[in-house]
Amino acid sequence: MSESEKPRQGDFAPYVVRDPQAFALNVARAVEQAGKAASAWLAPRDASNAPVDPSNAIYGEMVSAFSEIGNYWLADPHRALEAQTRLLAGYMDIWSRSIRKVSGDATHDTAVETPDKRFNDPEWRENLFFDFMRQVYILTGAWARSLVTEAEGLDEETRNKADFYVNQIVNAISPSNFIATNPELYRQTVEENGANLVRGMQMFAEDMTRGAGNLKLRQTRPGSFEVGVNLAVTPGSVVAENDLCQIIQYAPTTQAVFKRPILICPPWINRFYILDLTPEKSFIAWLVDQGHTVFVISWINPDLRHADKDWLSYIDEGLVFALDTIAKATRETEVNAIGYCVGGTLLSAGMALLKRRGDTRIQTATLLATQVDFEHAGDLKVFVDERQIAALEAVMTPSGTLDGGHMATAFNLLRSSDLIWPYVVGNYMKGREPPPFDLLYWNSDATRMAKANHSFYLRKFYLENQLTAGLMELDGGRISLSDVTVPVYSLATREDHIAPARSVYQGCLAFGGEVTYVLAGSGHIAGVINPPHKNKYQYLTGPAPKADVAFADWVADAPEQPGSWWPHWQSWVEPHAGPKVKARKPGVRGKTIEPAPGRYVRE
Repeated sequence: MSESEKPRQGDFAPYVVRDPQAFALNVARAVEQAGKAASAWLAPRDASNAPVDPSNAIYGEMVSAFSEIGNYWLADPHRALEAQTRLLAGYMDIWSRSIRKVSGDATHDTAVETPDKRFNDPEWRENLFFDFMRQVYILTGAWARSLVTEAEGLDEETRNKADFYVNQIVNAISPSNFIATNPELYRQTVEENGANLVRGMQMFAEDMTRGAGNLKLRQTRPGSFEVGVNLAVTPGSVVAENDLCQIIQYAPTTQAVFKRPILICPPWINRFYILDLTPEKSFIAWLVDQGHTVFVISWINPDLRHADKDWLSYIDEGLVFALDTIAKATRETEVNAIGYCVGGTLLSAGMALLKRRGDTRIQTATLLATQVDFEHAGDLKVFVDERQIAALEAVMTPSGTLDGGHMATAFNLLRSSDLIWPYVVGNYMKGREPPPFDLLYWNSDATRMAKANHSFYLRKFYLENQLTAGLMELDGGRISLSDVTVPVYSLATREDHIAPARSVYQGCLAFGGEVTYVLAGSGHIAGVINPPHKNKYQYLTGPAPKADVAFADWVADAPEQPGSWWPHWQSWVEPHAGPKVKARKPGVRGKTIEPAPGRYVRE
């Protein structure tokens, strides 16, 4: 919009419907599409076959947390009056400044505010109505958060839950999310006579249908990416498979390779190709180019057949199966292992179990955004208590799995202001397809979770934190991370909402050997998938974590290095990689099953 086209103070022309007939017709069409979305939502909720809804447990936890906050403030009338007075005084201050603004008094200007991209449109400050709505919203949100932070006598779990739920509500009620209170949406709706709403509701109906009654929010343009076409295209072959996974070996790009192969254990929440996105972002391709022989576990998308596949199954039929495959393919019995997120948690527990069994094939471990201690596991703990786990288990019983949409929603809620509401506004109100984005395509490519494995993960790790306490039992005995004495490279990221950097730091203390802790910039995905040629972000290095050195103190003293952590890791792993040998072609005894990325990642 040019300067001459921008609305000016008191100019309501851009907000007046110009063609009432066309507007009414488009509203009717939008309502029709909304009706289709409602039908898609109702279909799986037929009274005769209504599925168990785990969100009921979440609502109960939210009400319980808010009740505790309310009890604190209402228990003392003076305290409650003070809180209300503070809010009303803020409203009156906004009102008085708005009145002065109308009269042309320049002293109405507010203090410098933190930039908020939701309110980038000039009208949020230049138009009296929208400026008032914006300020009231910001004030009310800050006040609501203060009720949580200032409430005394709360246990940490209740405070964290209340803070999380308040943030979700505050993000949801932002005036930027509604047509009548968002100047940009309002103008567009008037300019297009509501045609944007028709497109948006059509996408809404499509996304509700794709999610089989649950909204599958599109975060990237459909059809922009295809696994094996422009994602996960690093050359290689599937060299072994079983009911739970395929093992991929990648083709060399150098004439000589390091003697010790690399095994990657990725998460089974979503797909392994987060490590093999487009060629310029592929961590796997970069590893191959550095002279490593790379193997990766590609987990199957489980169904009812896999309901009883538990944590031990994923170790034996995944991790151990991969080690056996590497030995057959390369005749090497020593490997350097890499685990990402929950794949790193499995790798850590697996190494402790293998040590108890006398299996020492894993000689080093690289843990990417991996938690092994869950005391400070962050906002995901909001979804994990006995009541909510029981509800999830009830959901998983009929199908033997948890639908990937549940986990995708939980992860999106951790950053709802970035991963939910901008797409709700852009897709369904502006009627605009989101741009192509490989990372968000992967994020939406959710997988199911096998019931036994997922229940074990939630209970034994998140709820009971057994691993670092030495209480976890696997295969008939207890395991201990203190038995893991191989060198460990543990990478955390500053803005990680899934594996918080403090939690990763604390987990390092449980290992029995030398741990190199590195703190990268950005978050759980972008901080890990950070190719050196982009020269983005930074990373901190320092001494090994110690029990008497707090995480904050480690960060304060650690020197900062610019760019990607990948070359730093390469310099760390090379002394453990062995001499160079002739490059190896993929295959077990010269045989392969199919080209990478294989069938399982597409299922």
